[in-house]
Amino acid sequence: MCCRFLLGKHKAAVEVYNDAAQHNEKDWEIFHNLGVCYMQLKYFNKAKDQLNNALQLNRHDLTYMTLGRIHLMEGDRDAAIEIYKKAVEFSPENTELLTILGLLYLELEVYQKAFEYLGNALTFDPCNYKAILAAGSMMQTHGDFDMALSKYRIVACTVPESPLLWNNIGMCFFGKKKYVAAISCLKRANYLAPFDWKTLYNLGLVHLTMHQYASAFHFISAAVHLQPKLAELYMLLAVALTNLEDLENARLAYQKASSLDTGNPLISLNYAILLYNQGDKEAAVAQYYEMQRKVHALKESSLDFDSE
Repeated sequence: MCCRFLLGKHKAAVEVYNDAAQHNEKDWEIFHNLGVCYMQLKYFNKAKDQLNNALQLNRHDLTYMTLGRIHLMEGDRDAAIEIYKKAVEFSPENTELLTILGLLYLELEVYQKAFEYLGNALTFDPCNYKAILAAGSMMQTHGDFDMALSKYRIVACTVPESPLLWNNIGMCFFGKKKYVAAISCLKRANYLAPFDWKTLYNLGLVHLTMHQYASAFHFISAAVHLQPKLAELYMLLAVALTNLEDLENARLAYQKASSLDTGNPLISLNYAILLYNQGDKEAAVAQYYEMQRKVHALKESSLDFDSE
């Protein structure tokens, strides 16, 4: 292997590997490492070409995983899934590939396939904490908090310092309405990953539920700084500000939320309630009709939409 590659000098390594490829066109490792170098240099098309050349010479799990990773870096999740499926056909007992596929399907909310791949990963490696954590997350999504917590206990023995684990445990307790335990777990997650906006969002949500509006404002505003393009954060910020009687800034937060997400009816509904309570009935009615329009649009586009 090229020393420049190991040292992270990918541009210099490309020259060496290109020269080597001219003298040996049958060595898959040369083309694989060329693909990795181009990936690190953000030349994704060249990287994919070289990795495909490597696969034509010799199929390897590592090459498939690198190729799938490039598709994910490009935002093409469907192409990544197809690559990982081919990899699993070649290496059906590779638990890392099975887990990655399960997680991708979990992100797409295709739960049956996610459960299938994660289950296969756990069959070959019952201690695979990533698969156990993902399986627990699925159970949590479907409201089975006790079963999810039993999975998380297993993961805690392997990776006790995982912020994702403590975040999920916290939200399980939130689902069980054990708010003090939820805050304790979420604060541990926040300590382990202070710049994770999702944990800050969840902390804000729990504090709102407990009517601790100053604390909610603290965590939600921190999340806004880290994720300034998420409309739902501004909506929660507006709810906190409303309860802190900062009505002017609450209106500004609702306006920002509306500009970022034109399809969420909850933003319009909460904004309408604020305007009505302030006596601005004309603007409140306009927001109410806007909410009805958004609900109708969601019903048209999704058969699974819950009007409640």
